[in-house]
Amino acid sequence: MKREHKPKGNTYQKMNRFDQKVAELLTMGGAEMVRKQHDLGKLTARERLQILFDEGSFQEIQLFVKHRSHLFGLADKTIHADGVITGYGKINGRIVFVAAQDFTSSGGSLGEMHAKKIWKTMDMAIDAKKPFIALNDSGGARIQEGVPALDGYGGIFYRNTQASGYIPQITAVMGPTAGGAVYSPALTDWVFMVQNTSYMYITGPDVIRSIIGEEISHEDLGGPSIHSTKNGVCHFSTLNDRDCIEKIKALLSYLPDSCHSPLPILDQGDRADRILTELDHIIPDEPSRSYDMKEIIREIADCGVFLEPHEGWAQNIIVAFIRIMGHPVGVIANNPKFFAGVLDVHASDKAARFVRFCDAFNIPLLTLADVPGYLPGSRQEQLGIISHGAKLLHAYAEATVPKITIVIRKDYGGAYIGMCSKQLGADYVMAWPSAEIAVMGAEAACNIVYRKEILSAPDPKAKRLELAKAYEDHFSNPYFSASFGIIDEIILPRHTRMKLISLYETLKEKSKQALVKKHNNIPL
Repeated sequence: MKREHKPKGNTYQKMNRFDQKVAELLTMGGAEMVRKQHDLGKLTARERLQILFDEGSFQEIQLFVKHRSHLFGLADKTIHADGVITGYGKINGRIVFVAAQDFTSSGGSLGEMHAKKIWKTMDMAIDAKKPFIALNDSGGARIQEGVPALDGYGGIFYRNTQASGYIPQITAVMGPTAGGAVYSPALTDWVFMVQNTSYMYITGPDVIRSIIGEEISHEDLGGPSIHSTKNGVCHFSTLNDRDCIEKIKALLSYLPDSCHSPLPILDQGDRADRILTELDHIIPDEPSRSYDMKEIIREIADCGVFLEPHEGWAQNIIVAFIRIMGHPVGVIANNPKFFAGVLDVHASDKAARFVRFCDAFNIPLLTLADVPGYLPGSRQEQLGIISHGAKLLHAYAEATVPKITIVIRKDYGGAYIGMCSKQLGADYVMAWPSAEIAVMGAEAACNIVYRKEILSAPDPKAKRLELAKAYEDHFSNPYFSASFGIIDEIILPRHTRMKLISLYETLKEKSKQALVKKHNNIPL
């Protein structure tokens, strides 16, 4: 029988010292700081990682790294793990890299070595072609370290940019994020925030008060409600730390490991031959009446499940991830429930960014069009609707993934093109019988085309309605467009899902290479 070897002497002491050091470092800021973190309604970094990763799979990187600054009392100050936990592990069986700042350890402040730990992890994620997640909870740059801390942010921003479109990057803002620190989340693909405990801004309330005299709270300046409804900086506003992490896992389930990796397939048990009878009755008879486009998306999606980023921002357009027979699909859809589904500055930006993300990671696109046009008015022109609208045109035109468009109801003017028309690069365009495809609505068109005839009629209103009905019968219906091949197929709403299943299966090997050049110059 082989005798068990027990370390003795100097070797045993070294191993015992190792155990002691690890145990000490794992305490991070200590029991009192952990209590304060919990009192704020927040979990610690290690607690967050425990929820994020499959049990026992997390492997920490560079636990023993520490700062080397001797200024402003730092020489005698121990910052466990230098305020950030880095490593990798499995999330639902898939390798993912992470950097989790710990507010209990010197406020999660970012110094030189703190940043270098993050650099190391990001470099490994890029080399391994795996997603990278940042869990941000930090007081910002470590002021005592000066410029090296600023350089730390610069290195992170550089890697964010290098990784863009190569591996998925997700940021969860789970505490304060201020100053230059906000730009790393903005450079990543997806930003999550936690209600009541997180905020993001360039300059804080105290600075604003001292410079311009404005009184404003942290929440009103940069809380989740602002960033998820007013400006779109935040894609997902979550209830608490646990909810945030669970939603990150849900998002990851739709994403590949990298732009070179296959899409994750998740069979949810839905049928390929499911008839969507409810959709035959969803479009109101009156053209001015609204409905909720999300009902159509639910009917199309496997088991009615979809994940919607930017749910509270630019609600006149929807972007969402769904699965069709287990395969991820990115949906862009006008929502007549809000502002009649028009395209405006924010809707164009929201949709363009989503289209570009899906294209970068080879996720097929589905566009559901019901759009009366672009939002008119001086405000939109002053905000630059021309250049913002061009972003969406550019995004669709450069996308090489399978692109299917369905015209649900109204599809007018320039917005018809903007919602991925045939000539903008759609691989296949279908329309429901309810579709109205035209330069503008029938009455507006008749006011221009038949202006003299209407004005000279004994009853101008009746004449306008008569001519509008004739215009609709001849031009605004899908059959006119189908006769030119602009619409490839007219389908009954109930058959939508079956048609999509067939088309995506047919187009899955689509290969279209962009012209050889350095990169596009998208209007920004």
